[in-house]
Amino acid sequence: MELRPFGRTGIQISAVGFGCWEIGGGYGSIEESEFIKAVNRALDLGINCFDTAEAYGFGASEKSLAKALGSRRKDAVITTKFGVGYPDAPNYRDSTRKRVVESIDKSLKALDTDYVDVYLIHWPDRVTPFEEPMQALDELVKQGKVKAVGLSNFKLSEIERCARTRRVDVVQYCWNMFDRRMQKEIFPYCRENGIGVMAYGSLAYGMLTGTLSEESAFEKGDWRSRQGKLGNINLFQHLFGPDHFLNNLRAVEDLKPIAKRYGKSLPQLALRWTLTNPVISTALVGCRNPREVDDNAGALGWSISDADMKEIDAVFARHGAITMPEMWLETE
Repeated sequence: MELRPFGRTGIQISAVGFGCWEIGGGYGSIEESEFIKAVNRALDLGINCFDTAEAYGFGASEKSLAKALGSRRKDAVITTKFGVGYPDAPNYRDSTRKRVVESIDKSLKALDTDYVDVYLIHWPDRVTPFEEPMQALDELVKQGKVKAVGLSNFKLSEIERCARTRRVDVVQYCWNMFDRRMQKEIFPYCRENGIGVMAYGSLAYGMLTGTLSEESAFEKGDWRSRQGKLGNINLFQHLFGPDHFLNNLRAVEDLKPIAKRYGKSLPQLALRWTLTNPVISTALVGCRNPREVDDNAGALGWSISDADMKEIDAVFARHGAITMPEMWLETE
């Protein structure tokens, strides 16, 4: 297994991480028994990063992960998140000290553990001053409930404001061939400040699996059936929106021969591309079963040539795929 430094936390993290959003619901149906087998297969292969969140089924994902890890908790680096999905809060977000304290205890109980390796604010709560959650998170570190502190989906100016109160150890952002916005400001800042970076959406929510087509119909419970509309979040419109979907599918078809050149699957090429950026500590990808875990592990131990990296860029340009949309991750 390829291990990378997790910023300055002292943790060595597997280059491929296991994303647990799917088991919490929102991606259609997934068998828990298969998920449990997948987690154990990942551990057997040396994958030690497991990422979940309170908002993934409000405890459902964390409980399933705890069940899957069982006595192997010590072999896992668990990252979980809080701060979003509360119907009674403005914009569904709440990062008050009260919420921090309540949420960590709920997560620890759901995860059946007495600490998490990294605790992140899932989305910024712009009503509560950032000093408040950062101070509360620092207290959790001192109490031993949390080893490191992180932010997900914060703007650069917001990371800087948070860092005035307490060091930001880890961040989590969308990063894949179809979404390269973070290379502009966020990644250079992380490189400069030794912040660990978790890339989510590494397979562009299924677009880079090569299994989607014009006829693809998502289950009713799958957020992708909304053609990229997910509240005020702008992660997805340029992927699944009606103006982009077909162009993106054509680009994906042209990527397949490049993967074949290396004797790799398209998801393996996409994951390797994500990991080519040296700022990335781990690339998160959801796994429904052990076969998918094995496929993801095939992204390790090889590299994409500079010529092929340029060819990948040319594919996206040729099909008018928008990889740097002029918008942040959400509407204000």
